[in-house]
Order: sequence, then C-alpha cells, then structure tokens
Amino acid sequence: MIEWDNLSKGPVYVDYPPGKTAGGFLDFWQRPITDLGLTGPDQGKGGKYIVVGPEDDPAKYKKAGIYVFQSPTNNIFLGLRLLEDDPGFKDKFKSQLKISAVGRKPHADQFHREQKRTWSATAPRGLDYWKHLQQIVNEEPVREQDKPWMAMLEPLGIVKGKTFSPDERQTKILKEGAAMGELMTRNLQMNPRFAEHYWAGTHWYKSFDFSVEQETKGKVELDQRATWFYEAVTSSKGMVNPVVGAGQVYMTTKRDSKGNLLRADKTYRLHVPANVPVGQFWALTLYSENTCRPYENGEGTLRSANLDSRLKDLKRNPDGSVDLYVGAKAPAGYESNYMKTVGDDGWFVYFRLYAPLKPFFDKTFKLPDFEIVE
Repeated sequence: MIEWDNLSKGPVYVDYPPGKTAGGFLDFWQRPITDLGLTGPDQGKGGKYIVVGPEDDPAKYKKAGIYVFQSPTNNIFLGLRLLEDDPGFKDKFKSQLKISAVGRKPHADQFHREQKRTWSATAPRGLDYWKHLQQIVNEEPVREQDKPWMAMLEPLGIVKGKTFSPDERQTKILKEGAAMGELMTRNLQMNPRFAEHYWAGTHWYKSFDFSVEQETKGKVELDQRATWFYEAVTSSKGMVNPVVGAGQVYMTTKRDSKGNLLRADKTYRLHVPANVPVGQFWALTLYSENTCRPYENGEGTLRSANLDSRLKDLKRNPDGSVDLYVGAKAPAGYESNYMKTVGDDGWFVYFRLYAPLKPFFDKTFKLPDFEIVE
C-alpha cells in the first residue's frame, strides 16, 4: 500500500494498528521520515503518529503517546507491507488504520482493489519529465542546498512561481536531455560502479548500498540514490539497515553466472539452498528493465509477482532446496516454480529476505548466480 499526502495545508495524523508490518513515512526525495511497524518506534505494537510540514513547528503537536516527526518536503507518502501469516489480519488492519488531517475526526482508510489500473513505476520521459519537475518546484520550499540547482534550472525555463512554457528550441533540447539522462541512469542501474558483490564469486549485491540519510559528511550519495530510485520506490531504516531478526534485505543481480546480462529470450535457473535464513519468509520478484514494474508477460500468466516460500504449490527438492526458473520457457514439471519473460524486454529481480537471520550477515548462507538452462 502507498498513500500520498501534501502537508502544505497542515499536518497528517495516523493511528497505526499493531501487528507484523513493514512501513514508513518518506519525504518527496524518498528519504525516511520514520519507520512504522516492527522497525518503527511503535515496534509492532501500534501507535499514533503526526507528521508536520517543513515550515510548521512540530513542538505545537507534541503530547504524550504521540510520535511527532517533521518532513523536509510538503509532499510525503506512506508505504507499508503486511507481514502477518494470519489470513484475517488484512481485514483487521484495514479496519483499524485511520488517517486524517490533524484536528479532524480520524476515519478508516479506504483500500481500493481490482481497479484494473496499472501501477506505474516508470519515470516520466521526454517533456513530461520537465513538466513534473516544474510542478514539484512550485510545491516545495527551496532549501539552502537547492539554490545552485535552482539557478541551473532557470535557463531551462523552470522557475519557481512561473509557468513552464518552453519554446520549440528549448523543447528539443529538453527532450534530448531527458533521454540522455535516462540512458545514463539505466547504464548505472545495470552497472553500478559503487557496488561490491556481496558473496564472493557471484554477481549479487545489496540494492541498498547507501546510508539511511542517503548522504554522508562529505557528499550526497547521488549515484546510489539514482540507481535505486530509478528502478524502485521507498526506503526505510528497516530496509537499509536490517538487523538479525528484523527488517528486510533486498538482493539484486543483473547478470548470470558467466557475467552476461540477463536476457528475455533465454531461460535461467536459480537454485535456492535449503534453510534460507529468515524469520518470516523469502521472495523472488521479477521486474521489467524497461518499465521498472512487475514484469508484464500476459494477462493471467502469473498468480502473483513473486515466487516465495509461502506458496503451497512451490515444488521443493528432497533436501529442502528450491529451483526457481525465469525465462522464455517453463521446464517440464516446474511450471509452479516459473516466471515468464517475453520479447526483448530485459529484466531484473529482487531476492528479499524478511527478518534475515545470522547466516545471512556472516555469509555462511550464499545464493548462487542464475544459470542458463536453455
């Protein structure tokens, strides 16, 4: 679930239910404001939260029993994932989650399902990129560190408080600039120069290769941010700095065992060893390299975006290990362990470990690379 809010007209109040969840508030730069749930201050016991805008005074809202946080941006979003095994937990959580403007009567949040709308995780392209940027510039305050950036945007026709109306010459330049910028980011996404392989002899690395704050004393972690937030959304303390038994690990790879980029016209096997060190579950999720959405391979071809350890029909080997397949053709007898790729759309995966345990951190557990089988 993701919900967007704008704090320019006042703070938001959330009555967050207890239970096993992973969530948090993020600002518009996708930096964590606070975690919610198991890795948040409520630690899975539920709590009341208020988030105020960048030009508000958080001291006005402090009172016993309420966690108050300030966002550096007006635009924020709340993202969460339910981790309970109890099938009744979803409905219970939905009925207890209450979100409202501060000062108004809290009401149960509305969850819309089966809307036949595609979730768009694709960055705006062409002139749309610059139109979106102009909109956000007008909605957000200019911080001290933003001023050089604002000066660079001005010759492009993006000025706070003014209408964006590029002429024909500017439009051509802006479209070309957006295309080149995306190509540079996609190259960095596929070949992250800052990343080190997590397990020796493999091409797996941690998706979150930056700090919770996404900056150090000496720099903003620019390449790290670009790589992750081009292909995905959200970050939290629990995702960036998981600890034994809490948080989530996101592992990714863009290459097979021979170092070649993963292709849609080939079929690959991932051998998942027995006893993956998780306190909750593990999941392999397939994404399109072109759209950054869960892979689009035809209506009804996937029962979910994941192959995960909770699936009852997942075929397991006698020793408890699991062979998963991604590619153009399902191996006979392994249809339940398979996710299909199509055409020439590249792909990538996240292997998630929920509540990772000690063997992950000390690397006595190791995930091998994808192997081509056909």
